[in-house]
Amino acid sequence: MFIVHIADITMFYAPASGGVRTYLDAKHRRLALKPGIRHSLLIPGAHLSERDGVFKVPAPALPFGKGYRFPVRLAPWRNVLRDLQPDLIEVGDPYLTAWAALDARRQLDVPVIGFYHSDLPLLVSNRMGPWFTPNVEAYVRKLYGNFDRVLAPSQVMADKLIGLGVKNVFVQPLGVDLQTFTPQAGDPGLRAELGIDQDTRLLIFAGRGSKEKNLPVLLRCMKRLGNGYHLLLVGSGMPASVPGNVTVIDGFRPAPYVARLMASADALLHAGDQETFGLVILEAMACGTPVVAVAAGAFNEIVNERCGLLCRPNHPQAMADAVRELFNTDSRRLGAQARRYVEQHYAWDSVVDSLLGHYHAVLGSHDTMLCHG
Repeated sequence: MFIVHIADITMFYAPASGGVRTYLDAKHRRLALKPGIRHSLLIPGAHLSERDGVFKVPAPALPFGKGYRFPVRLAPWRNVLRDLQPDLIEVGDPYLTAWAALDARRQLDVPVIGFYHSDLPLLVSNRMGPWFTPNVEAYVRKLYGNFDRVLAPSQVMADKLIGLGVKNVFVQPLGVDLQTFTPQAGDPGLRAELGIDQDTRLLIFAGRGSKEKNLPVLLRCMKRLGNGYHLLLVGSGMPASVPGNVTVIDGFRPAPYVARLMASADALLHAGDQETFGLVILEAMACGTPVVAVAAGAFNEIVNERCGLLCRPNHPQAMADAVRELFNTDSRRLGAQARRYVEQHYAWDSVVDSLLGHYHAVLGSHDTMLCHG
């Protein structure tokens, strides 16, 4: 049988990783079931090793980096790719591993796809100020201009790349694990565990407590909502000082743990106005939990009136008003509709099939195996 060998390469892979690791793990599991396809995943590690098609390539640990490692030498990555001899390489970050993949392309003469998971100019601007933005934009334009095809998780991200002059950009949404994130994961005992009344509206936010998540907006929103509403903040880097109607579960938690909380909540709140995709919103919707988020970033693309409400960004009162409005409607019906919406549009199997379409397009019509199985 003719085998098509796809290799993914990224440094965005750590024990507490977010969407990129979720995407790569889901893809790796599903491609393993496809006849005629071999999938290799290259990620940073302490030593060179391989297990079940996952290759760890030596890279030093980032200080205070929560398990992340930052590759500093091109050769080890290029050499592993050269030894593997894949038919196609997908790049998952804009750093050294991307250049290693392009270097390997010159040796192997294979196509390379770049997946633009994070908005690099915006990240740098948030952390270092706007002075570097033109240089970072020029870097993104140069790097992503080298790929045979560029994938972006949302239209807003694709438009940014196109605005920078990058060609061959396609929108490729990520997916949701519909077996883990399900209404059946709910726990009727959670309110008692949290020490809140059964009729209290339980809200949740899950994710990293980084600046762009705008958690102060959520806290000010909760002050305005007052009694009768309770917010659960789950994830790493959460604030230490919160209003009385907020509970913090600080630190990374595995997906089944988060799913239990999400499926037990009445709504998910999200004030981040710079999201490139919004996986946590889709995970909540998969749990049958409606959403109140801000009308910014990729949220405009994934939240509609059948699944939740969008409100004005960076405005605690507008968010509080939207929460009250949500519960003046049939929020249970919204949650059921949200689950069906995610099932129809964001199941991992259909996402992987869409990915295979992109791979087939860049490989050329001779690799017909990608269209079958």
